[in-house]
Amino acid sequence: MLWRIWFYILCALPVLVFFPLLALALLFPKGYGFLFWIARNIWAPFVLMGCGFWIQRLNALSKNDKTHIIIANHSSYMDIFVMLRLFKKPFVFVGKKELVKIPVFGYLYKRAAIMVDRSDKKSRFAVYGFAERVLKNNYSICLFPERDYEDEAVLLNPFNKGAFKMAITHQLPIIPLVFYDCKRKFPWYTTYGYPGSLRVKALKKIKVSGKKEDDLEKLLEASHKKIKKALLEDPKRAALSAIDLWKKINAKP
Repeated sequence: MLWRIWFYILCALPVLVFFPLLALALLFPKGYGFLFWIARNIWAPFVLMGCGFWIQRLNALSKNDKTHIIIANHSSYMDIFVMLRLFKKPFVFVGKKELVKIPVFGYLYKRAAIMVDRSDKKSRFAVYGFAERVLKNNYSICLFPERDYEDEAVLLNPFNKGAFKMAITHQLPIIPLVFYDCKRKFPWYTTYGYPGSLRVKALKKIKVSGKKEDDLEKLLEASHKKIKKALLEDPKRAALSAIDLWKKINAKP
């Protein structure tokens, strides 16, 4: 519990310190690039190092000099900060609309991310319009495509279609990433987390050139299968051990 409180403090401090500057920057057409630089080079390392984490890249990421759709498994609040550290070229998150309610942070989030209320069909549809404007600015888009990802007992939830529909509509390649350790070391419920390295692996880029709407389900299933296979084949069994531990904790009377 103390570690979680410490995490929230670390998240809040840079936001409060840089808020006036970031709020001003977002008034300008290209202000997002500055906000991303602050988030990547100051906010993310401040939180990661402050919580005792460092990133271990298991292979080289493809050069992100072009626009992509970036996806990864989502099992921890730490995923956001890991993702920010992986790419120098700015990308825009697609995230939950509920985060707008967070004081101060919500003001920046509303203007910097593509928000979606997954329970609202109109909101889900509106995402594609926002995404088109983002892509015109030559920014990549990052999504965590899992549904109901906060269930600690599930290795990888089924994927939503949004990321793959965007990829096909705009003919953008998909970069699938695997976050091996966040589920074990900083789970949604931190009763059994601990500091250490957070391993990341980039899977082979998925090309969508020539694919159409009819290919969406196959593309979704293939992407899900690739990430799940990597998690299952992890020699350290990090995510699997997190599930085992969670079940043991909840099995106690």
